[in-house]
Amino acid sequence: MSQVDAVTIEVINNYLQSAAREMNRNLIRTSYSTIIYEVHDFGLGIYDRHCRMLAEAPGIALFTRGNDYALKKMIEHLGYDNIYPGDLILLNYPYWSSAHVLDVLAASPIFAGDDLVGFTAVKVHWLDLGQKDPGYVLDSTDMYQEGLVMPCLKIYEKGVRNKAVEDLIRFNSRMASHVLGDMNAQVSSCRTGEKRVAELVEKFGLETFETAVEAILDHGERLARARLAKLPKGTWSAEDWVDDDGINKDDLVKLKATVTITDDEMIVDWTGSSPAVEGPLNLPIGLTVGLCGLIFKGITTPDTPANEGNFRPLKVIAPKGEVMHAEPPQPTFALWIALLAPEVITKALAQAMPDTIPACSGGDVFTVMGVGTHPESGAMWVEATNECVGFGAHAGADGENGIMHMTQPGSRNNPVEVLETKAPWIIENYCLRQDSGGPGQHRGGLGITRTYKFLTDASVLTLVKKTKTRPWGMEGGETGENGHVILWPETERETFTGMIYEPMKPGDRLVNNSGGGGGWGDPLQRDPEAVLRDVQNEYISSASARDHYGVVISPETGRVDEAATLALRASQAPQEQRKVSSL
Repeated sequence: MSQVDAVTIEVINNYLQSAAREMNRNLIRTSYSTIIYEVHDFGLGIYDRHCRMLAEAPGIALFTRGNDYALKKMIEHLGYDNIYPGDLILLNYPYWSSAHVLDVLAASPIFAGDDLVGFTAVKVHWLDLGQKDPGYVLDSTDMYQEGLVMPCLKIYEKGVRNKAVEDLIRFNSRMASHVLGDMNAQVSSCRTGEKRVAELVEKFGLETFETAVEAILDHGERLARARLAKLPKGTWSAEDWVDDDGINKDDLVKLKATVTITDDEMIVDWTGSSPAVEGPLNLPIGLTVGLCGLIFKGITTPDTPANEGNFRPLKVIAPKGEVMHAEPPQPTFALWIALLAPEVITKALAQAMPDTIPACSGGDVFTVMGVGTHPESGAMWVEATNECVGFGAHAGADGENGIMHMTQPGSRNNPVEVLETKAPWIIENYCLRQDSGGPGQHRGGLGITRTYKFLTDASVLTLVKKTKTRPWGMEGGETGENGHVILWPETERETFTGMIYEPMKPGDRLVNNSGGGGGWGDPLQRDPEAVLRDVQNEYISSASARDHYGVVISPETGRVDEAATLALRASQAPQEQRKVSSL
């Protein structure tokens, strides 16, 4: 293999990054559904012929890493000899695709002349594929209830549209126009990536391109290993719990991660997690690998674009038959474990790196989805948004208030104006949730409260699995408030935990309360003036300032009562911990 100078390698690397971003823009610009063009519920990237990721432009970060696994399964199934220029392949068999049935992967080969040089891959959420319930399935017990499965079907073969596959999709969807429109956006995005990479190879030549690819991936590995060498060495375990599996509502689902860091690798072992569950929470192994990769990337190479080399020192163990490694036909539709499991890894790592790892976030994305028949168009509507949560506090600062969950760094929530335009409901309030952040020397970030008022008959779903246990704090910090949902049909008010699928009448309301982050450090060590600012900003109440932080706010002056605060803090702290902050 020829030598390629560093400047050329960097030019090729940046060209690949630019091509992935152009794919991203094209997908957003041409898609039909708000879940794609507003929420960014997708993951896309460019891969070499060995299915190694070269560049990405993620929305859902877990998707992009899971696409590696899906492409390899595609090759296993089809074989290289059955892949041609102009092909475009659809895959949503969950145990291969690293996602549930509605998250459909579109992949296309990239040819330079007669040479296969790589692939593009775009995974997006489709609104409907004939699953047993419109919108989302929360209680399936096998894969066959979860919708139409496409095990590497070619929607384009040698550049020719396959009408049979198109008709199969059309006649198996309640929302065919949106689904096919979003599929066409995926096709356009893939073709954009194909064109750009083919141009790149034509410009520099295949040998130079492949040499540069090896150098790019090796450099990604070196960066990861350099950081790995500086991390503490050892083995640490942690557990957390998911509300239930959707069927057995009283049974928590256990997640256990054992993390080992050596000089050469980081191993994440999920042995000891719950056995595979009856309901649809089981994770495809590709998604389990993806969520582990997200954390590994975050602690080793967070400041550089991702490529396959970054993940070479990571090893993932997930025994078949447990909830982190689904096997056919185990249900996978409501795979919310993928959102909670990354923080089990950080909980384990926090034992070794308390000054680096934050406390638990609000722990979920607290999605609300409305489904019904629109009174104006008569057509089915599905609209949803992922809610922001509070981030956990860390050694250096408070947790951030109301931002997207750590698994969705490229995603957004749906703007109020869009939700109200697209669906027959109104958002009556949308605000930070007071007192939801865990008390600590550094306070956990606040969750969000949002109220939906329905204007017509419809159904509402909530996709929530962190409501029965609280977001954990660190180093003496207290837990954050867990999330919950309040249904307010007319005058009756009922609080729910976990996922729900409920009918709504005109005037009914749903109040979605997302979780707050855990606190870091002893709350009695928080600067009283910082506590006062939190009260003034309505982040915490005066009662919380007194009860959790030992800070007395004078109702007459609105300032800290220094004498009362000193006395209260001294009485609240154990004798050995009476280190009162200066006032």
